[in-house]
Amino acid sequence: MNMTTPQVDTVPARYWHHLDDGRIQCDVCPRFCKLNDGQRGLCFVRAREGDQMVLTTWGRSSGFCIDPIEKKPLNHFLPGTPILSFGTAGCNLTCKFCQNYEISKARQMDKLSSLATPEMIAQTAKAHGCSSVAFTYNDPVIFLEYAVDVAQACREIGLRTVAVTAGYIGDKAREEFFRHMDAANVDLKGFTDRFYHQLCSAHLDDVLETLRYLKQETGVWFELTNLVIPGENDGDAEFDEMTGWVQSELGPDVPMHFSAFHPDWKMMDTPRTPPATLMRARDIAIKNGIRYAYVGNVHDKAGSSTYCHGCGDILIGRDWYQLSDWNLDAHGACKTCGTHCGGVFQVNPGTWGPKRQPVKLISKT
Repeated sequence: MNMTTPQVDTVPARYWHHLDDGRIQCDVCPRFCKLNDGQRGLCFVRAREGDQMVLTTWGRSSGFCIDPIEKKPLNHFLPGTPILSFGTAGCNLTCKFCQNYEISKARQMDKLSSLATPEMIAQTAKAHGCSSVAFTYNDPVIFLEYAVDVAQACREIGLRTVAVTAGYIGDKAREEFFRHMDAANVDLKGFTDRFYHQLCSAHLDDVLETLRYLKQETGVWFELTNLVIPGENDGDAEFDEMTGWVQSELGPDVPMHFSAFHPDWKMMDTPRTPPATLMRARDIAIKNGIRYAYVGNVHDKAGSSTYCHGCGDILIGRDWYQLSDWNLDAHGACKTCGTHCGGVFQVNPGTWGPKRQPVKLISKT
């Protein structure tokens, strides 16, 4: 960890280059924003100042909260443990259904709290008994330099780091970013380019490339979330194609979470997702060989619990974010039949439960 990191909001950014016409191109994500002096990228936090690219939100956060790790959602990474969650401001997508739009679409830096150095974040997480720190609420891709610095500070004191991301990131930035992550939840928002283009101003193939990279080139544990939106990405054919691709390209052990949409931001007239639709998606995933398929944002203990793909016994029972059954041995295998369960597990489950606890950072002494 570079202990001489400047105590300021703006730091030099990585992943950009000069263009022949005098502009600077940001390469941190596939949007490739091209900027004149004084301009900001679509994410709003990466900007051109003079002859360089800078990150304008280093050391600033929209708030800190301790959550159950299942809320990320991660069901197979240190179940039952508390995780310190935080984000900054801005986003490199324009999802019309964004459920954190007050943060992700923020255009005022006064939405951010006072200085939060990487060391302060790591020490606060440690002091509150957290096993890990999550970059969430808005996409950490856009504050890559800050996220990497925090991740390094966490690893120095034995904490894990988790990225909650849409996976919309450039090739070179992808390598550095995920090298510092222990786990990730990636939003696979839909499985048509129409969906990504019309609702998110992005492209599906770039996200699929990130998922292939995670599987083939890293040891990062990752899970997928599909927010199911009525009339947009809730057809059986799309569920079938998506889950078939996941099984074929990523393997049967990558957990998939099918989460309920609720009206928000620019999609207030779209109805909530019926629970039956989520169960249909889960059933299709299981039929296609996905071993761990879940429903989210609804109360469904059966659809939220983990089952052994060998004998069918329950491995981890969940009621919302409260763990009940635990049928894994010290090696993460089913106690009944010995079949290994994909994931990163401790000998005993955590006991954090459903609590959500806002916290203030511990000042560095």
